[in-house]
Amino acid sequence: MPRIKLNDTELYYEDTGGPGEVILFSHGLLWNTALFAQQVAALRSTYRCISYDHRGQGQSANDHRSAIDMDLLTDDVIALIQALDLGRVHFCGLSMGGFVGMRLAARRPELVRSLILCETSADSEPEENAPKYARMNLVARWLSPRLVTPQVMPILFGKTALNDPTRSDERKAWLAQLNKCRRSIWRAVNGVILRNAVIDELAHITAPTLVIVGDEDVATVPAKAERIVNAISGSKLVRIAHAGHSSTVEQPGAVNAALTAFLSAP
Repeated sequence: MPRIKLNDTELYYEDTGGPGEVILFSHGLLWNTALFAQQVAALRSTYRCISYDHRGQGQSANDHRSAIDMDLLTDDVIALIQALDLGRVHFCGLSMGGFVGMRLAARRPELVRSLILCETSADSEPEENAPKYARMNLVARWLSPRLVTPQVMPILFGKTALNDPTRSDERKAWLAQLNKCRRSIWRAVNGVILRNAVIDELAHITAPTLVIVGDEDVATVPAKAERIVNAISGSKLVRIAHAGHSSTVEQPGAVNAALTAFLSAP
């Protein structure tokens, strides 16, 4: 799959091609394009689906900064849209991808046809979370990300998926995914911990907006989704039952149904 040089970095992306409108998928922290594999599979017959890895994650280039901030990642996706000549896109972002999506839609509305925000927040990181995440980040940086994945699993996934005895193979796959994170992931984690709130910018978003949240999400609780919906005029909220912070892999059927209904609405 291709990589593209832009904005002083190199991003990895996957493109289904085709003549349909573009859906651009932007993953969450500690993930990569695999986070949306089941959505791409469901939508590629109708839409041109493009997913990419953020700088410093997945198969994209490393970065030298101590914190890869959300404004920089927003500049990256603007450059990607322009470099691939995508025009206006349906932007779908989960968690970190949602941080980027809100900034993109508020600041460059001409590039966004519609906005889909999954398990994300318009606020800065809650103060009570920062010390715990910082400690975990130090372990990942100086020892190995593998040492903190057992602590990360209950943050990224809901109790239903973690406790269902029939889903042990999926949990192993998710754990393997987290264990792929390079040691330099600490730079991206710092960007999340130190991010600025954008709640005051949401009034500038004019694109049709769908907000999705897992009802078991403990990382960005459903109240955060409601706060976004209240700030974006005309936006809609869908709660995904039995899903945590990674609804696209925990309950892909429900997410796909919500996306299809939203994208096909007149």
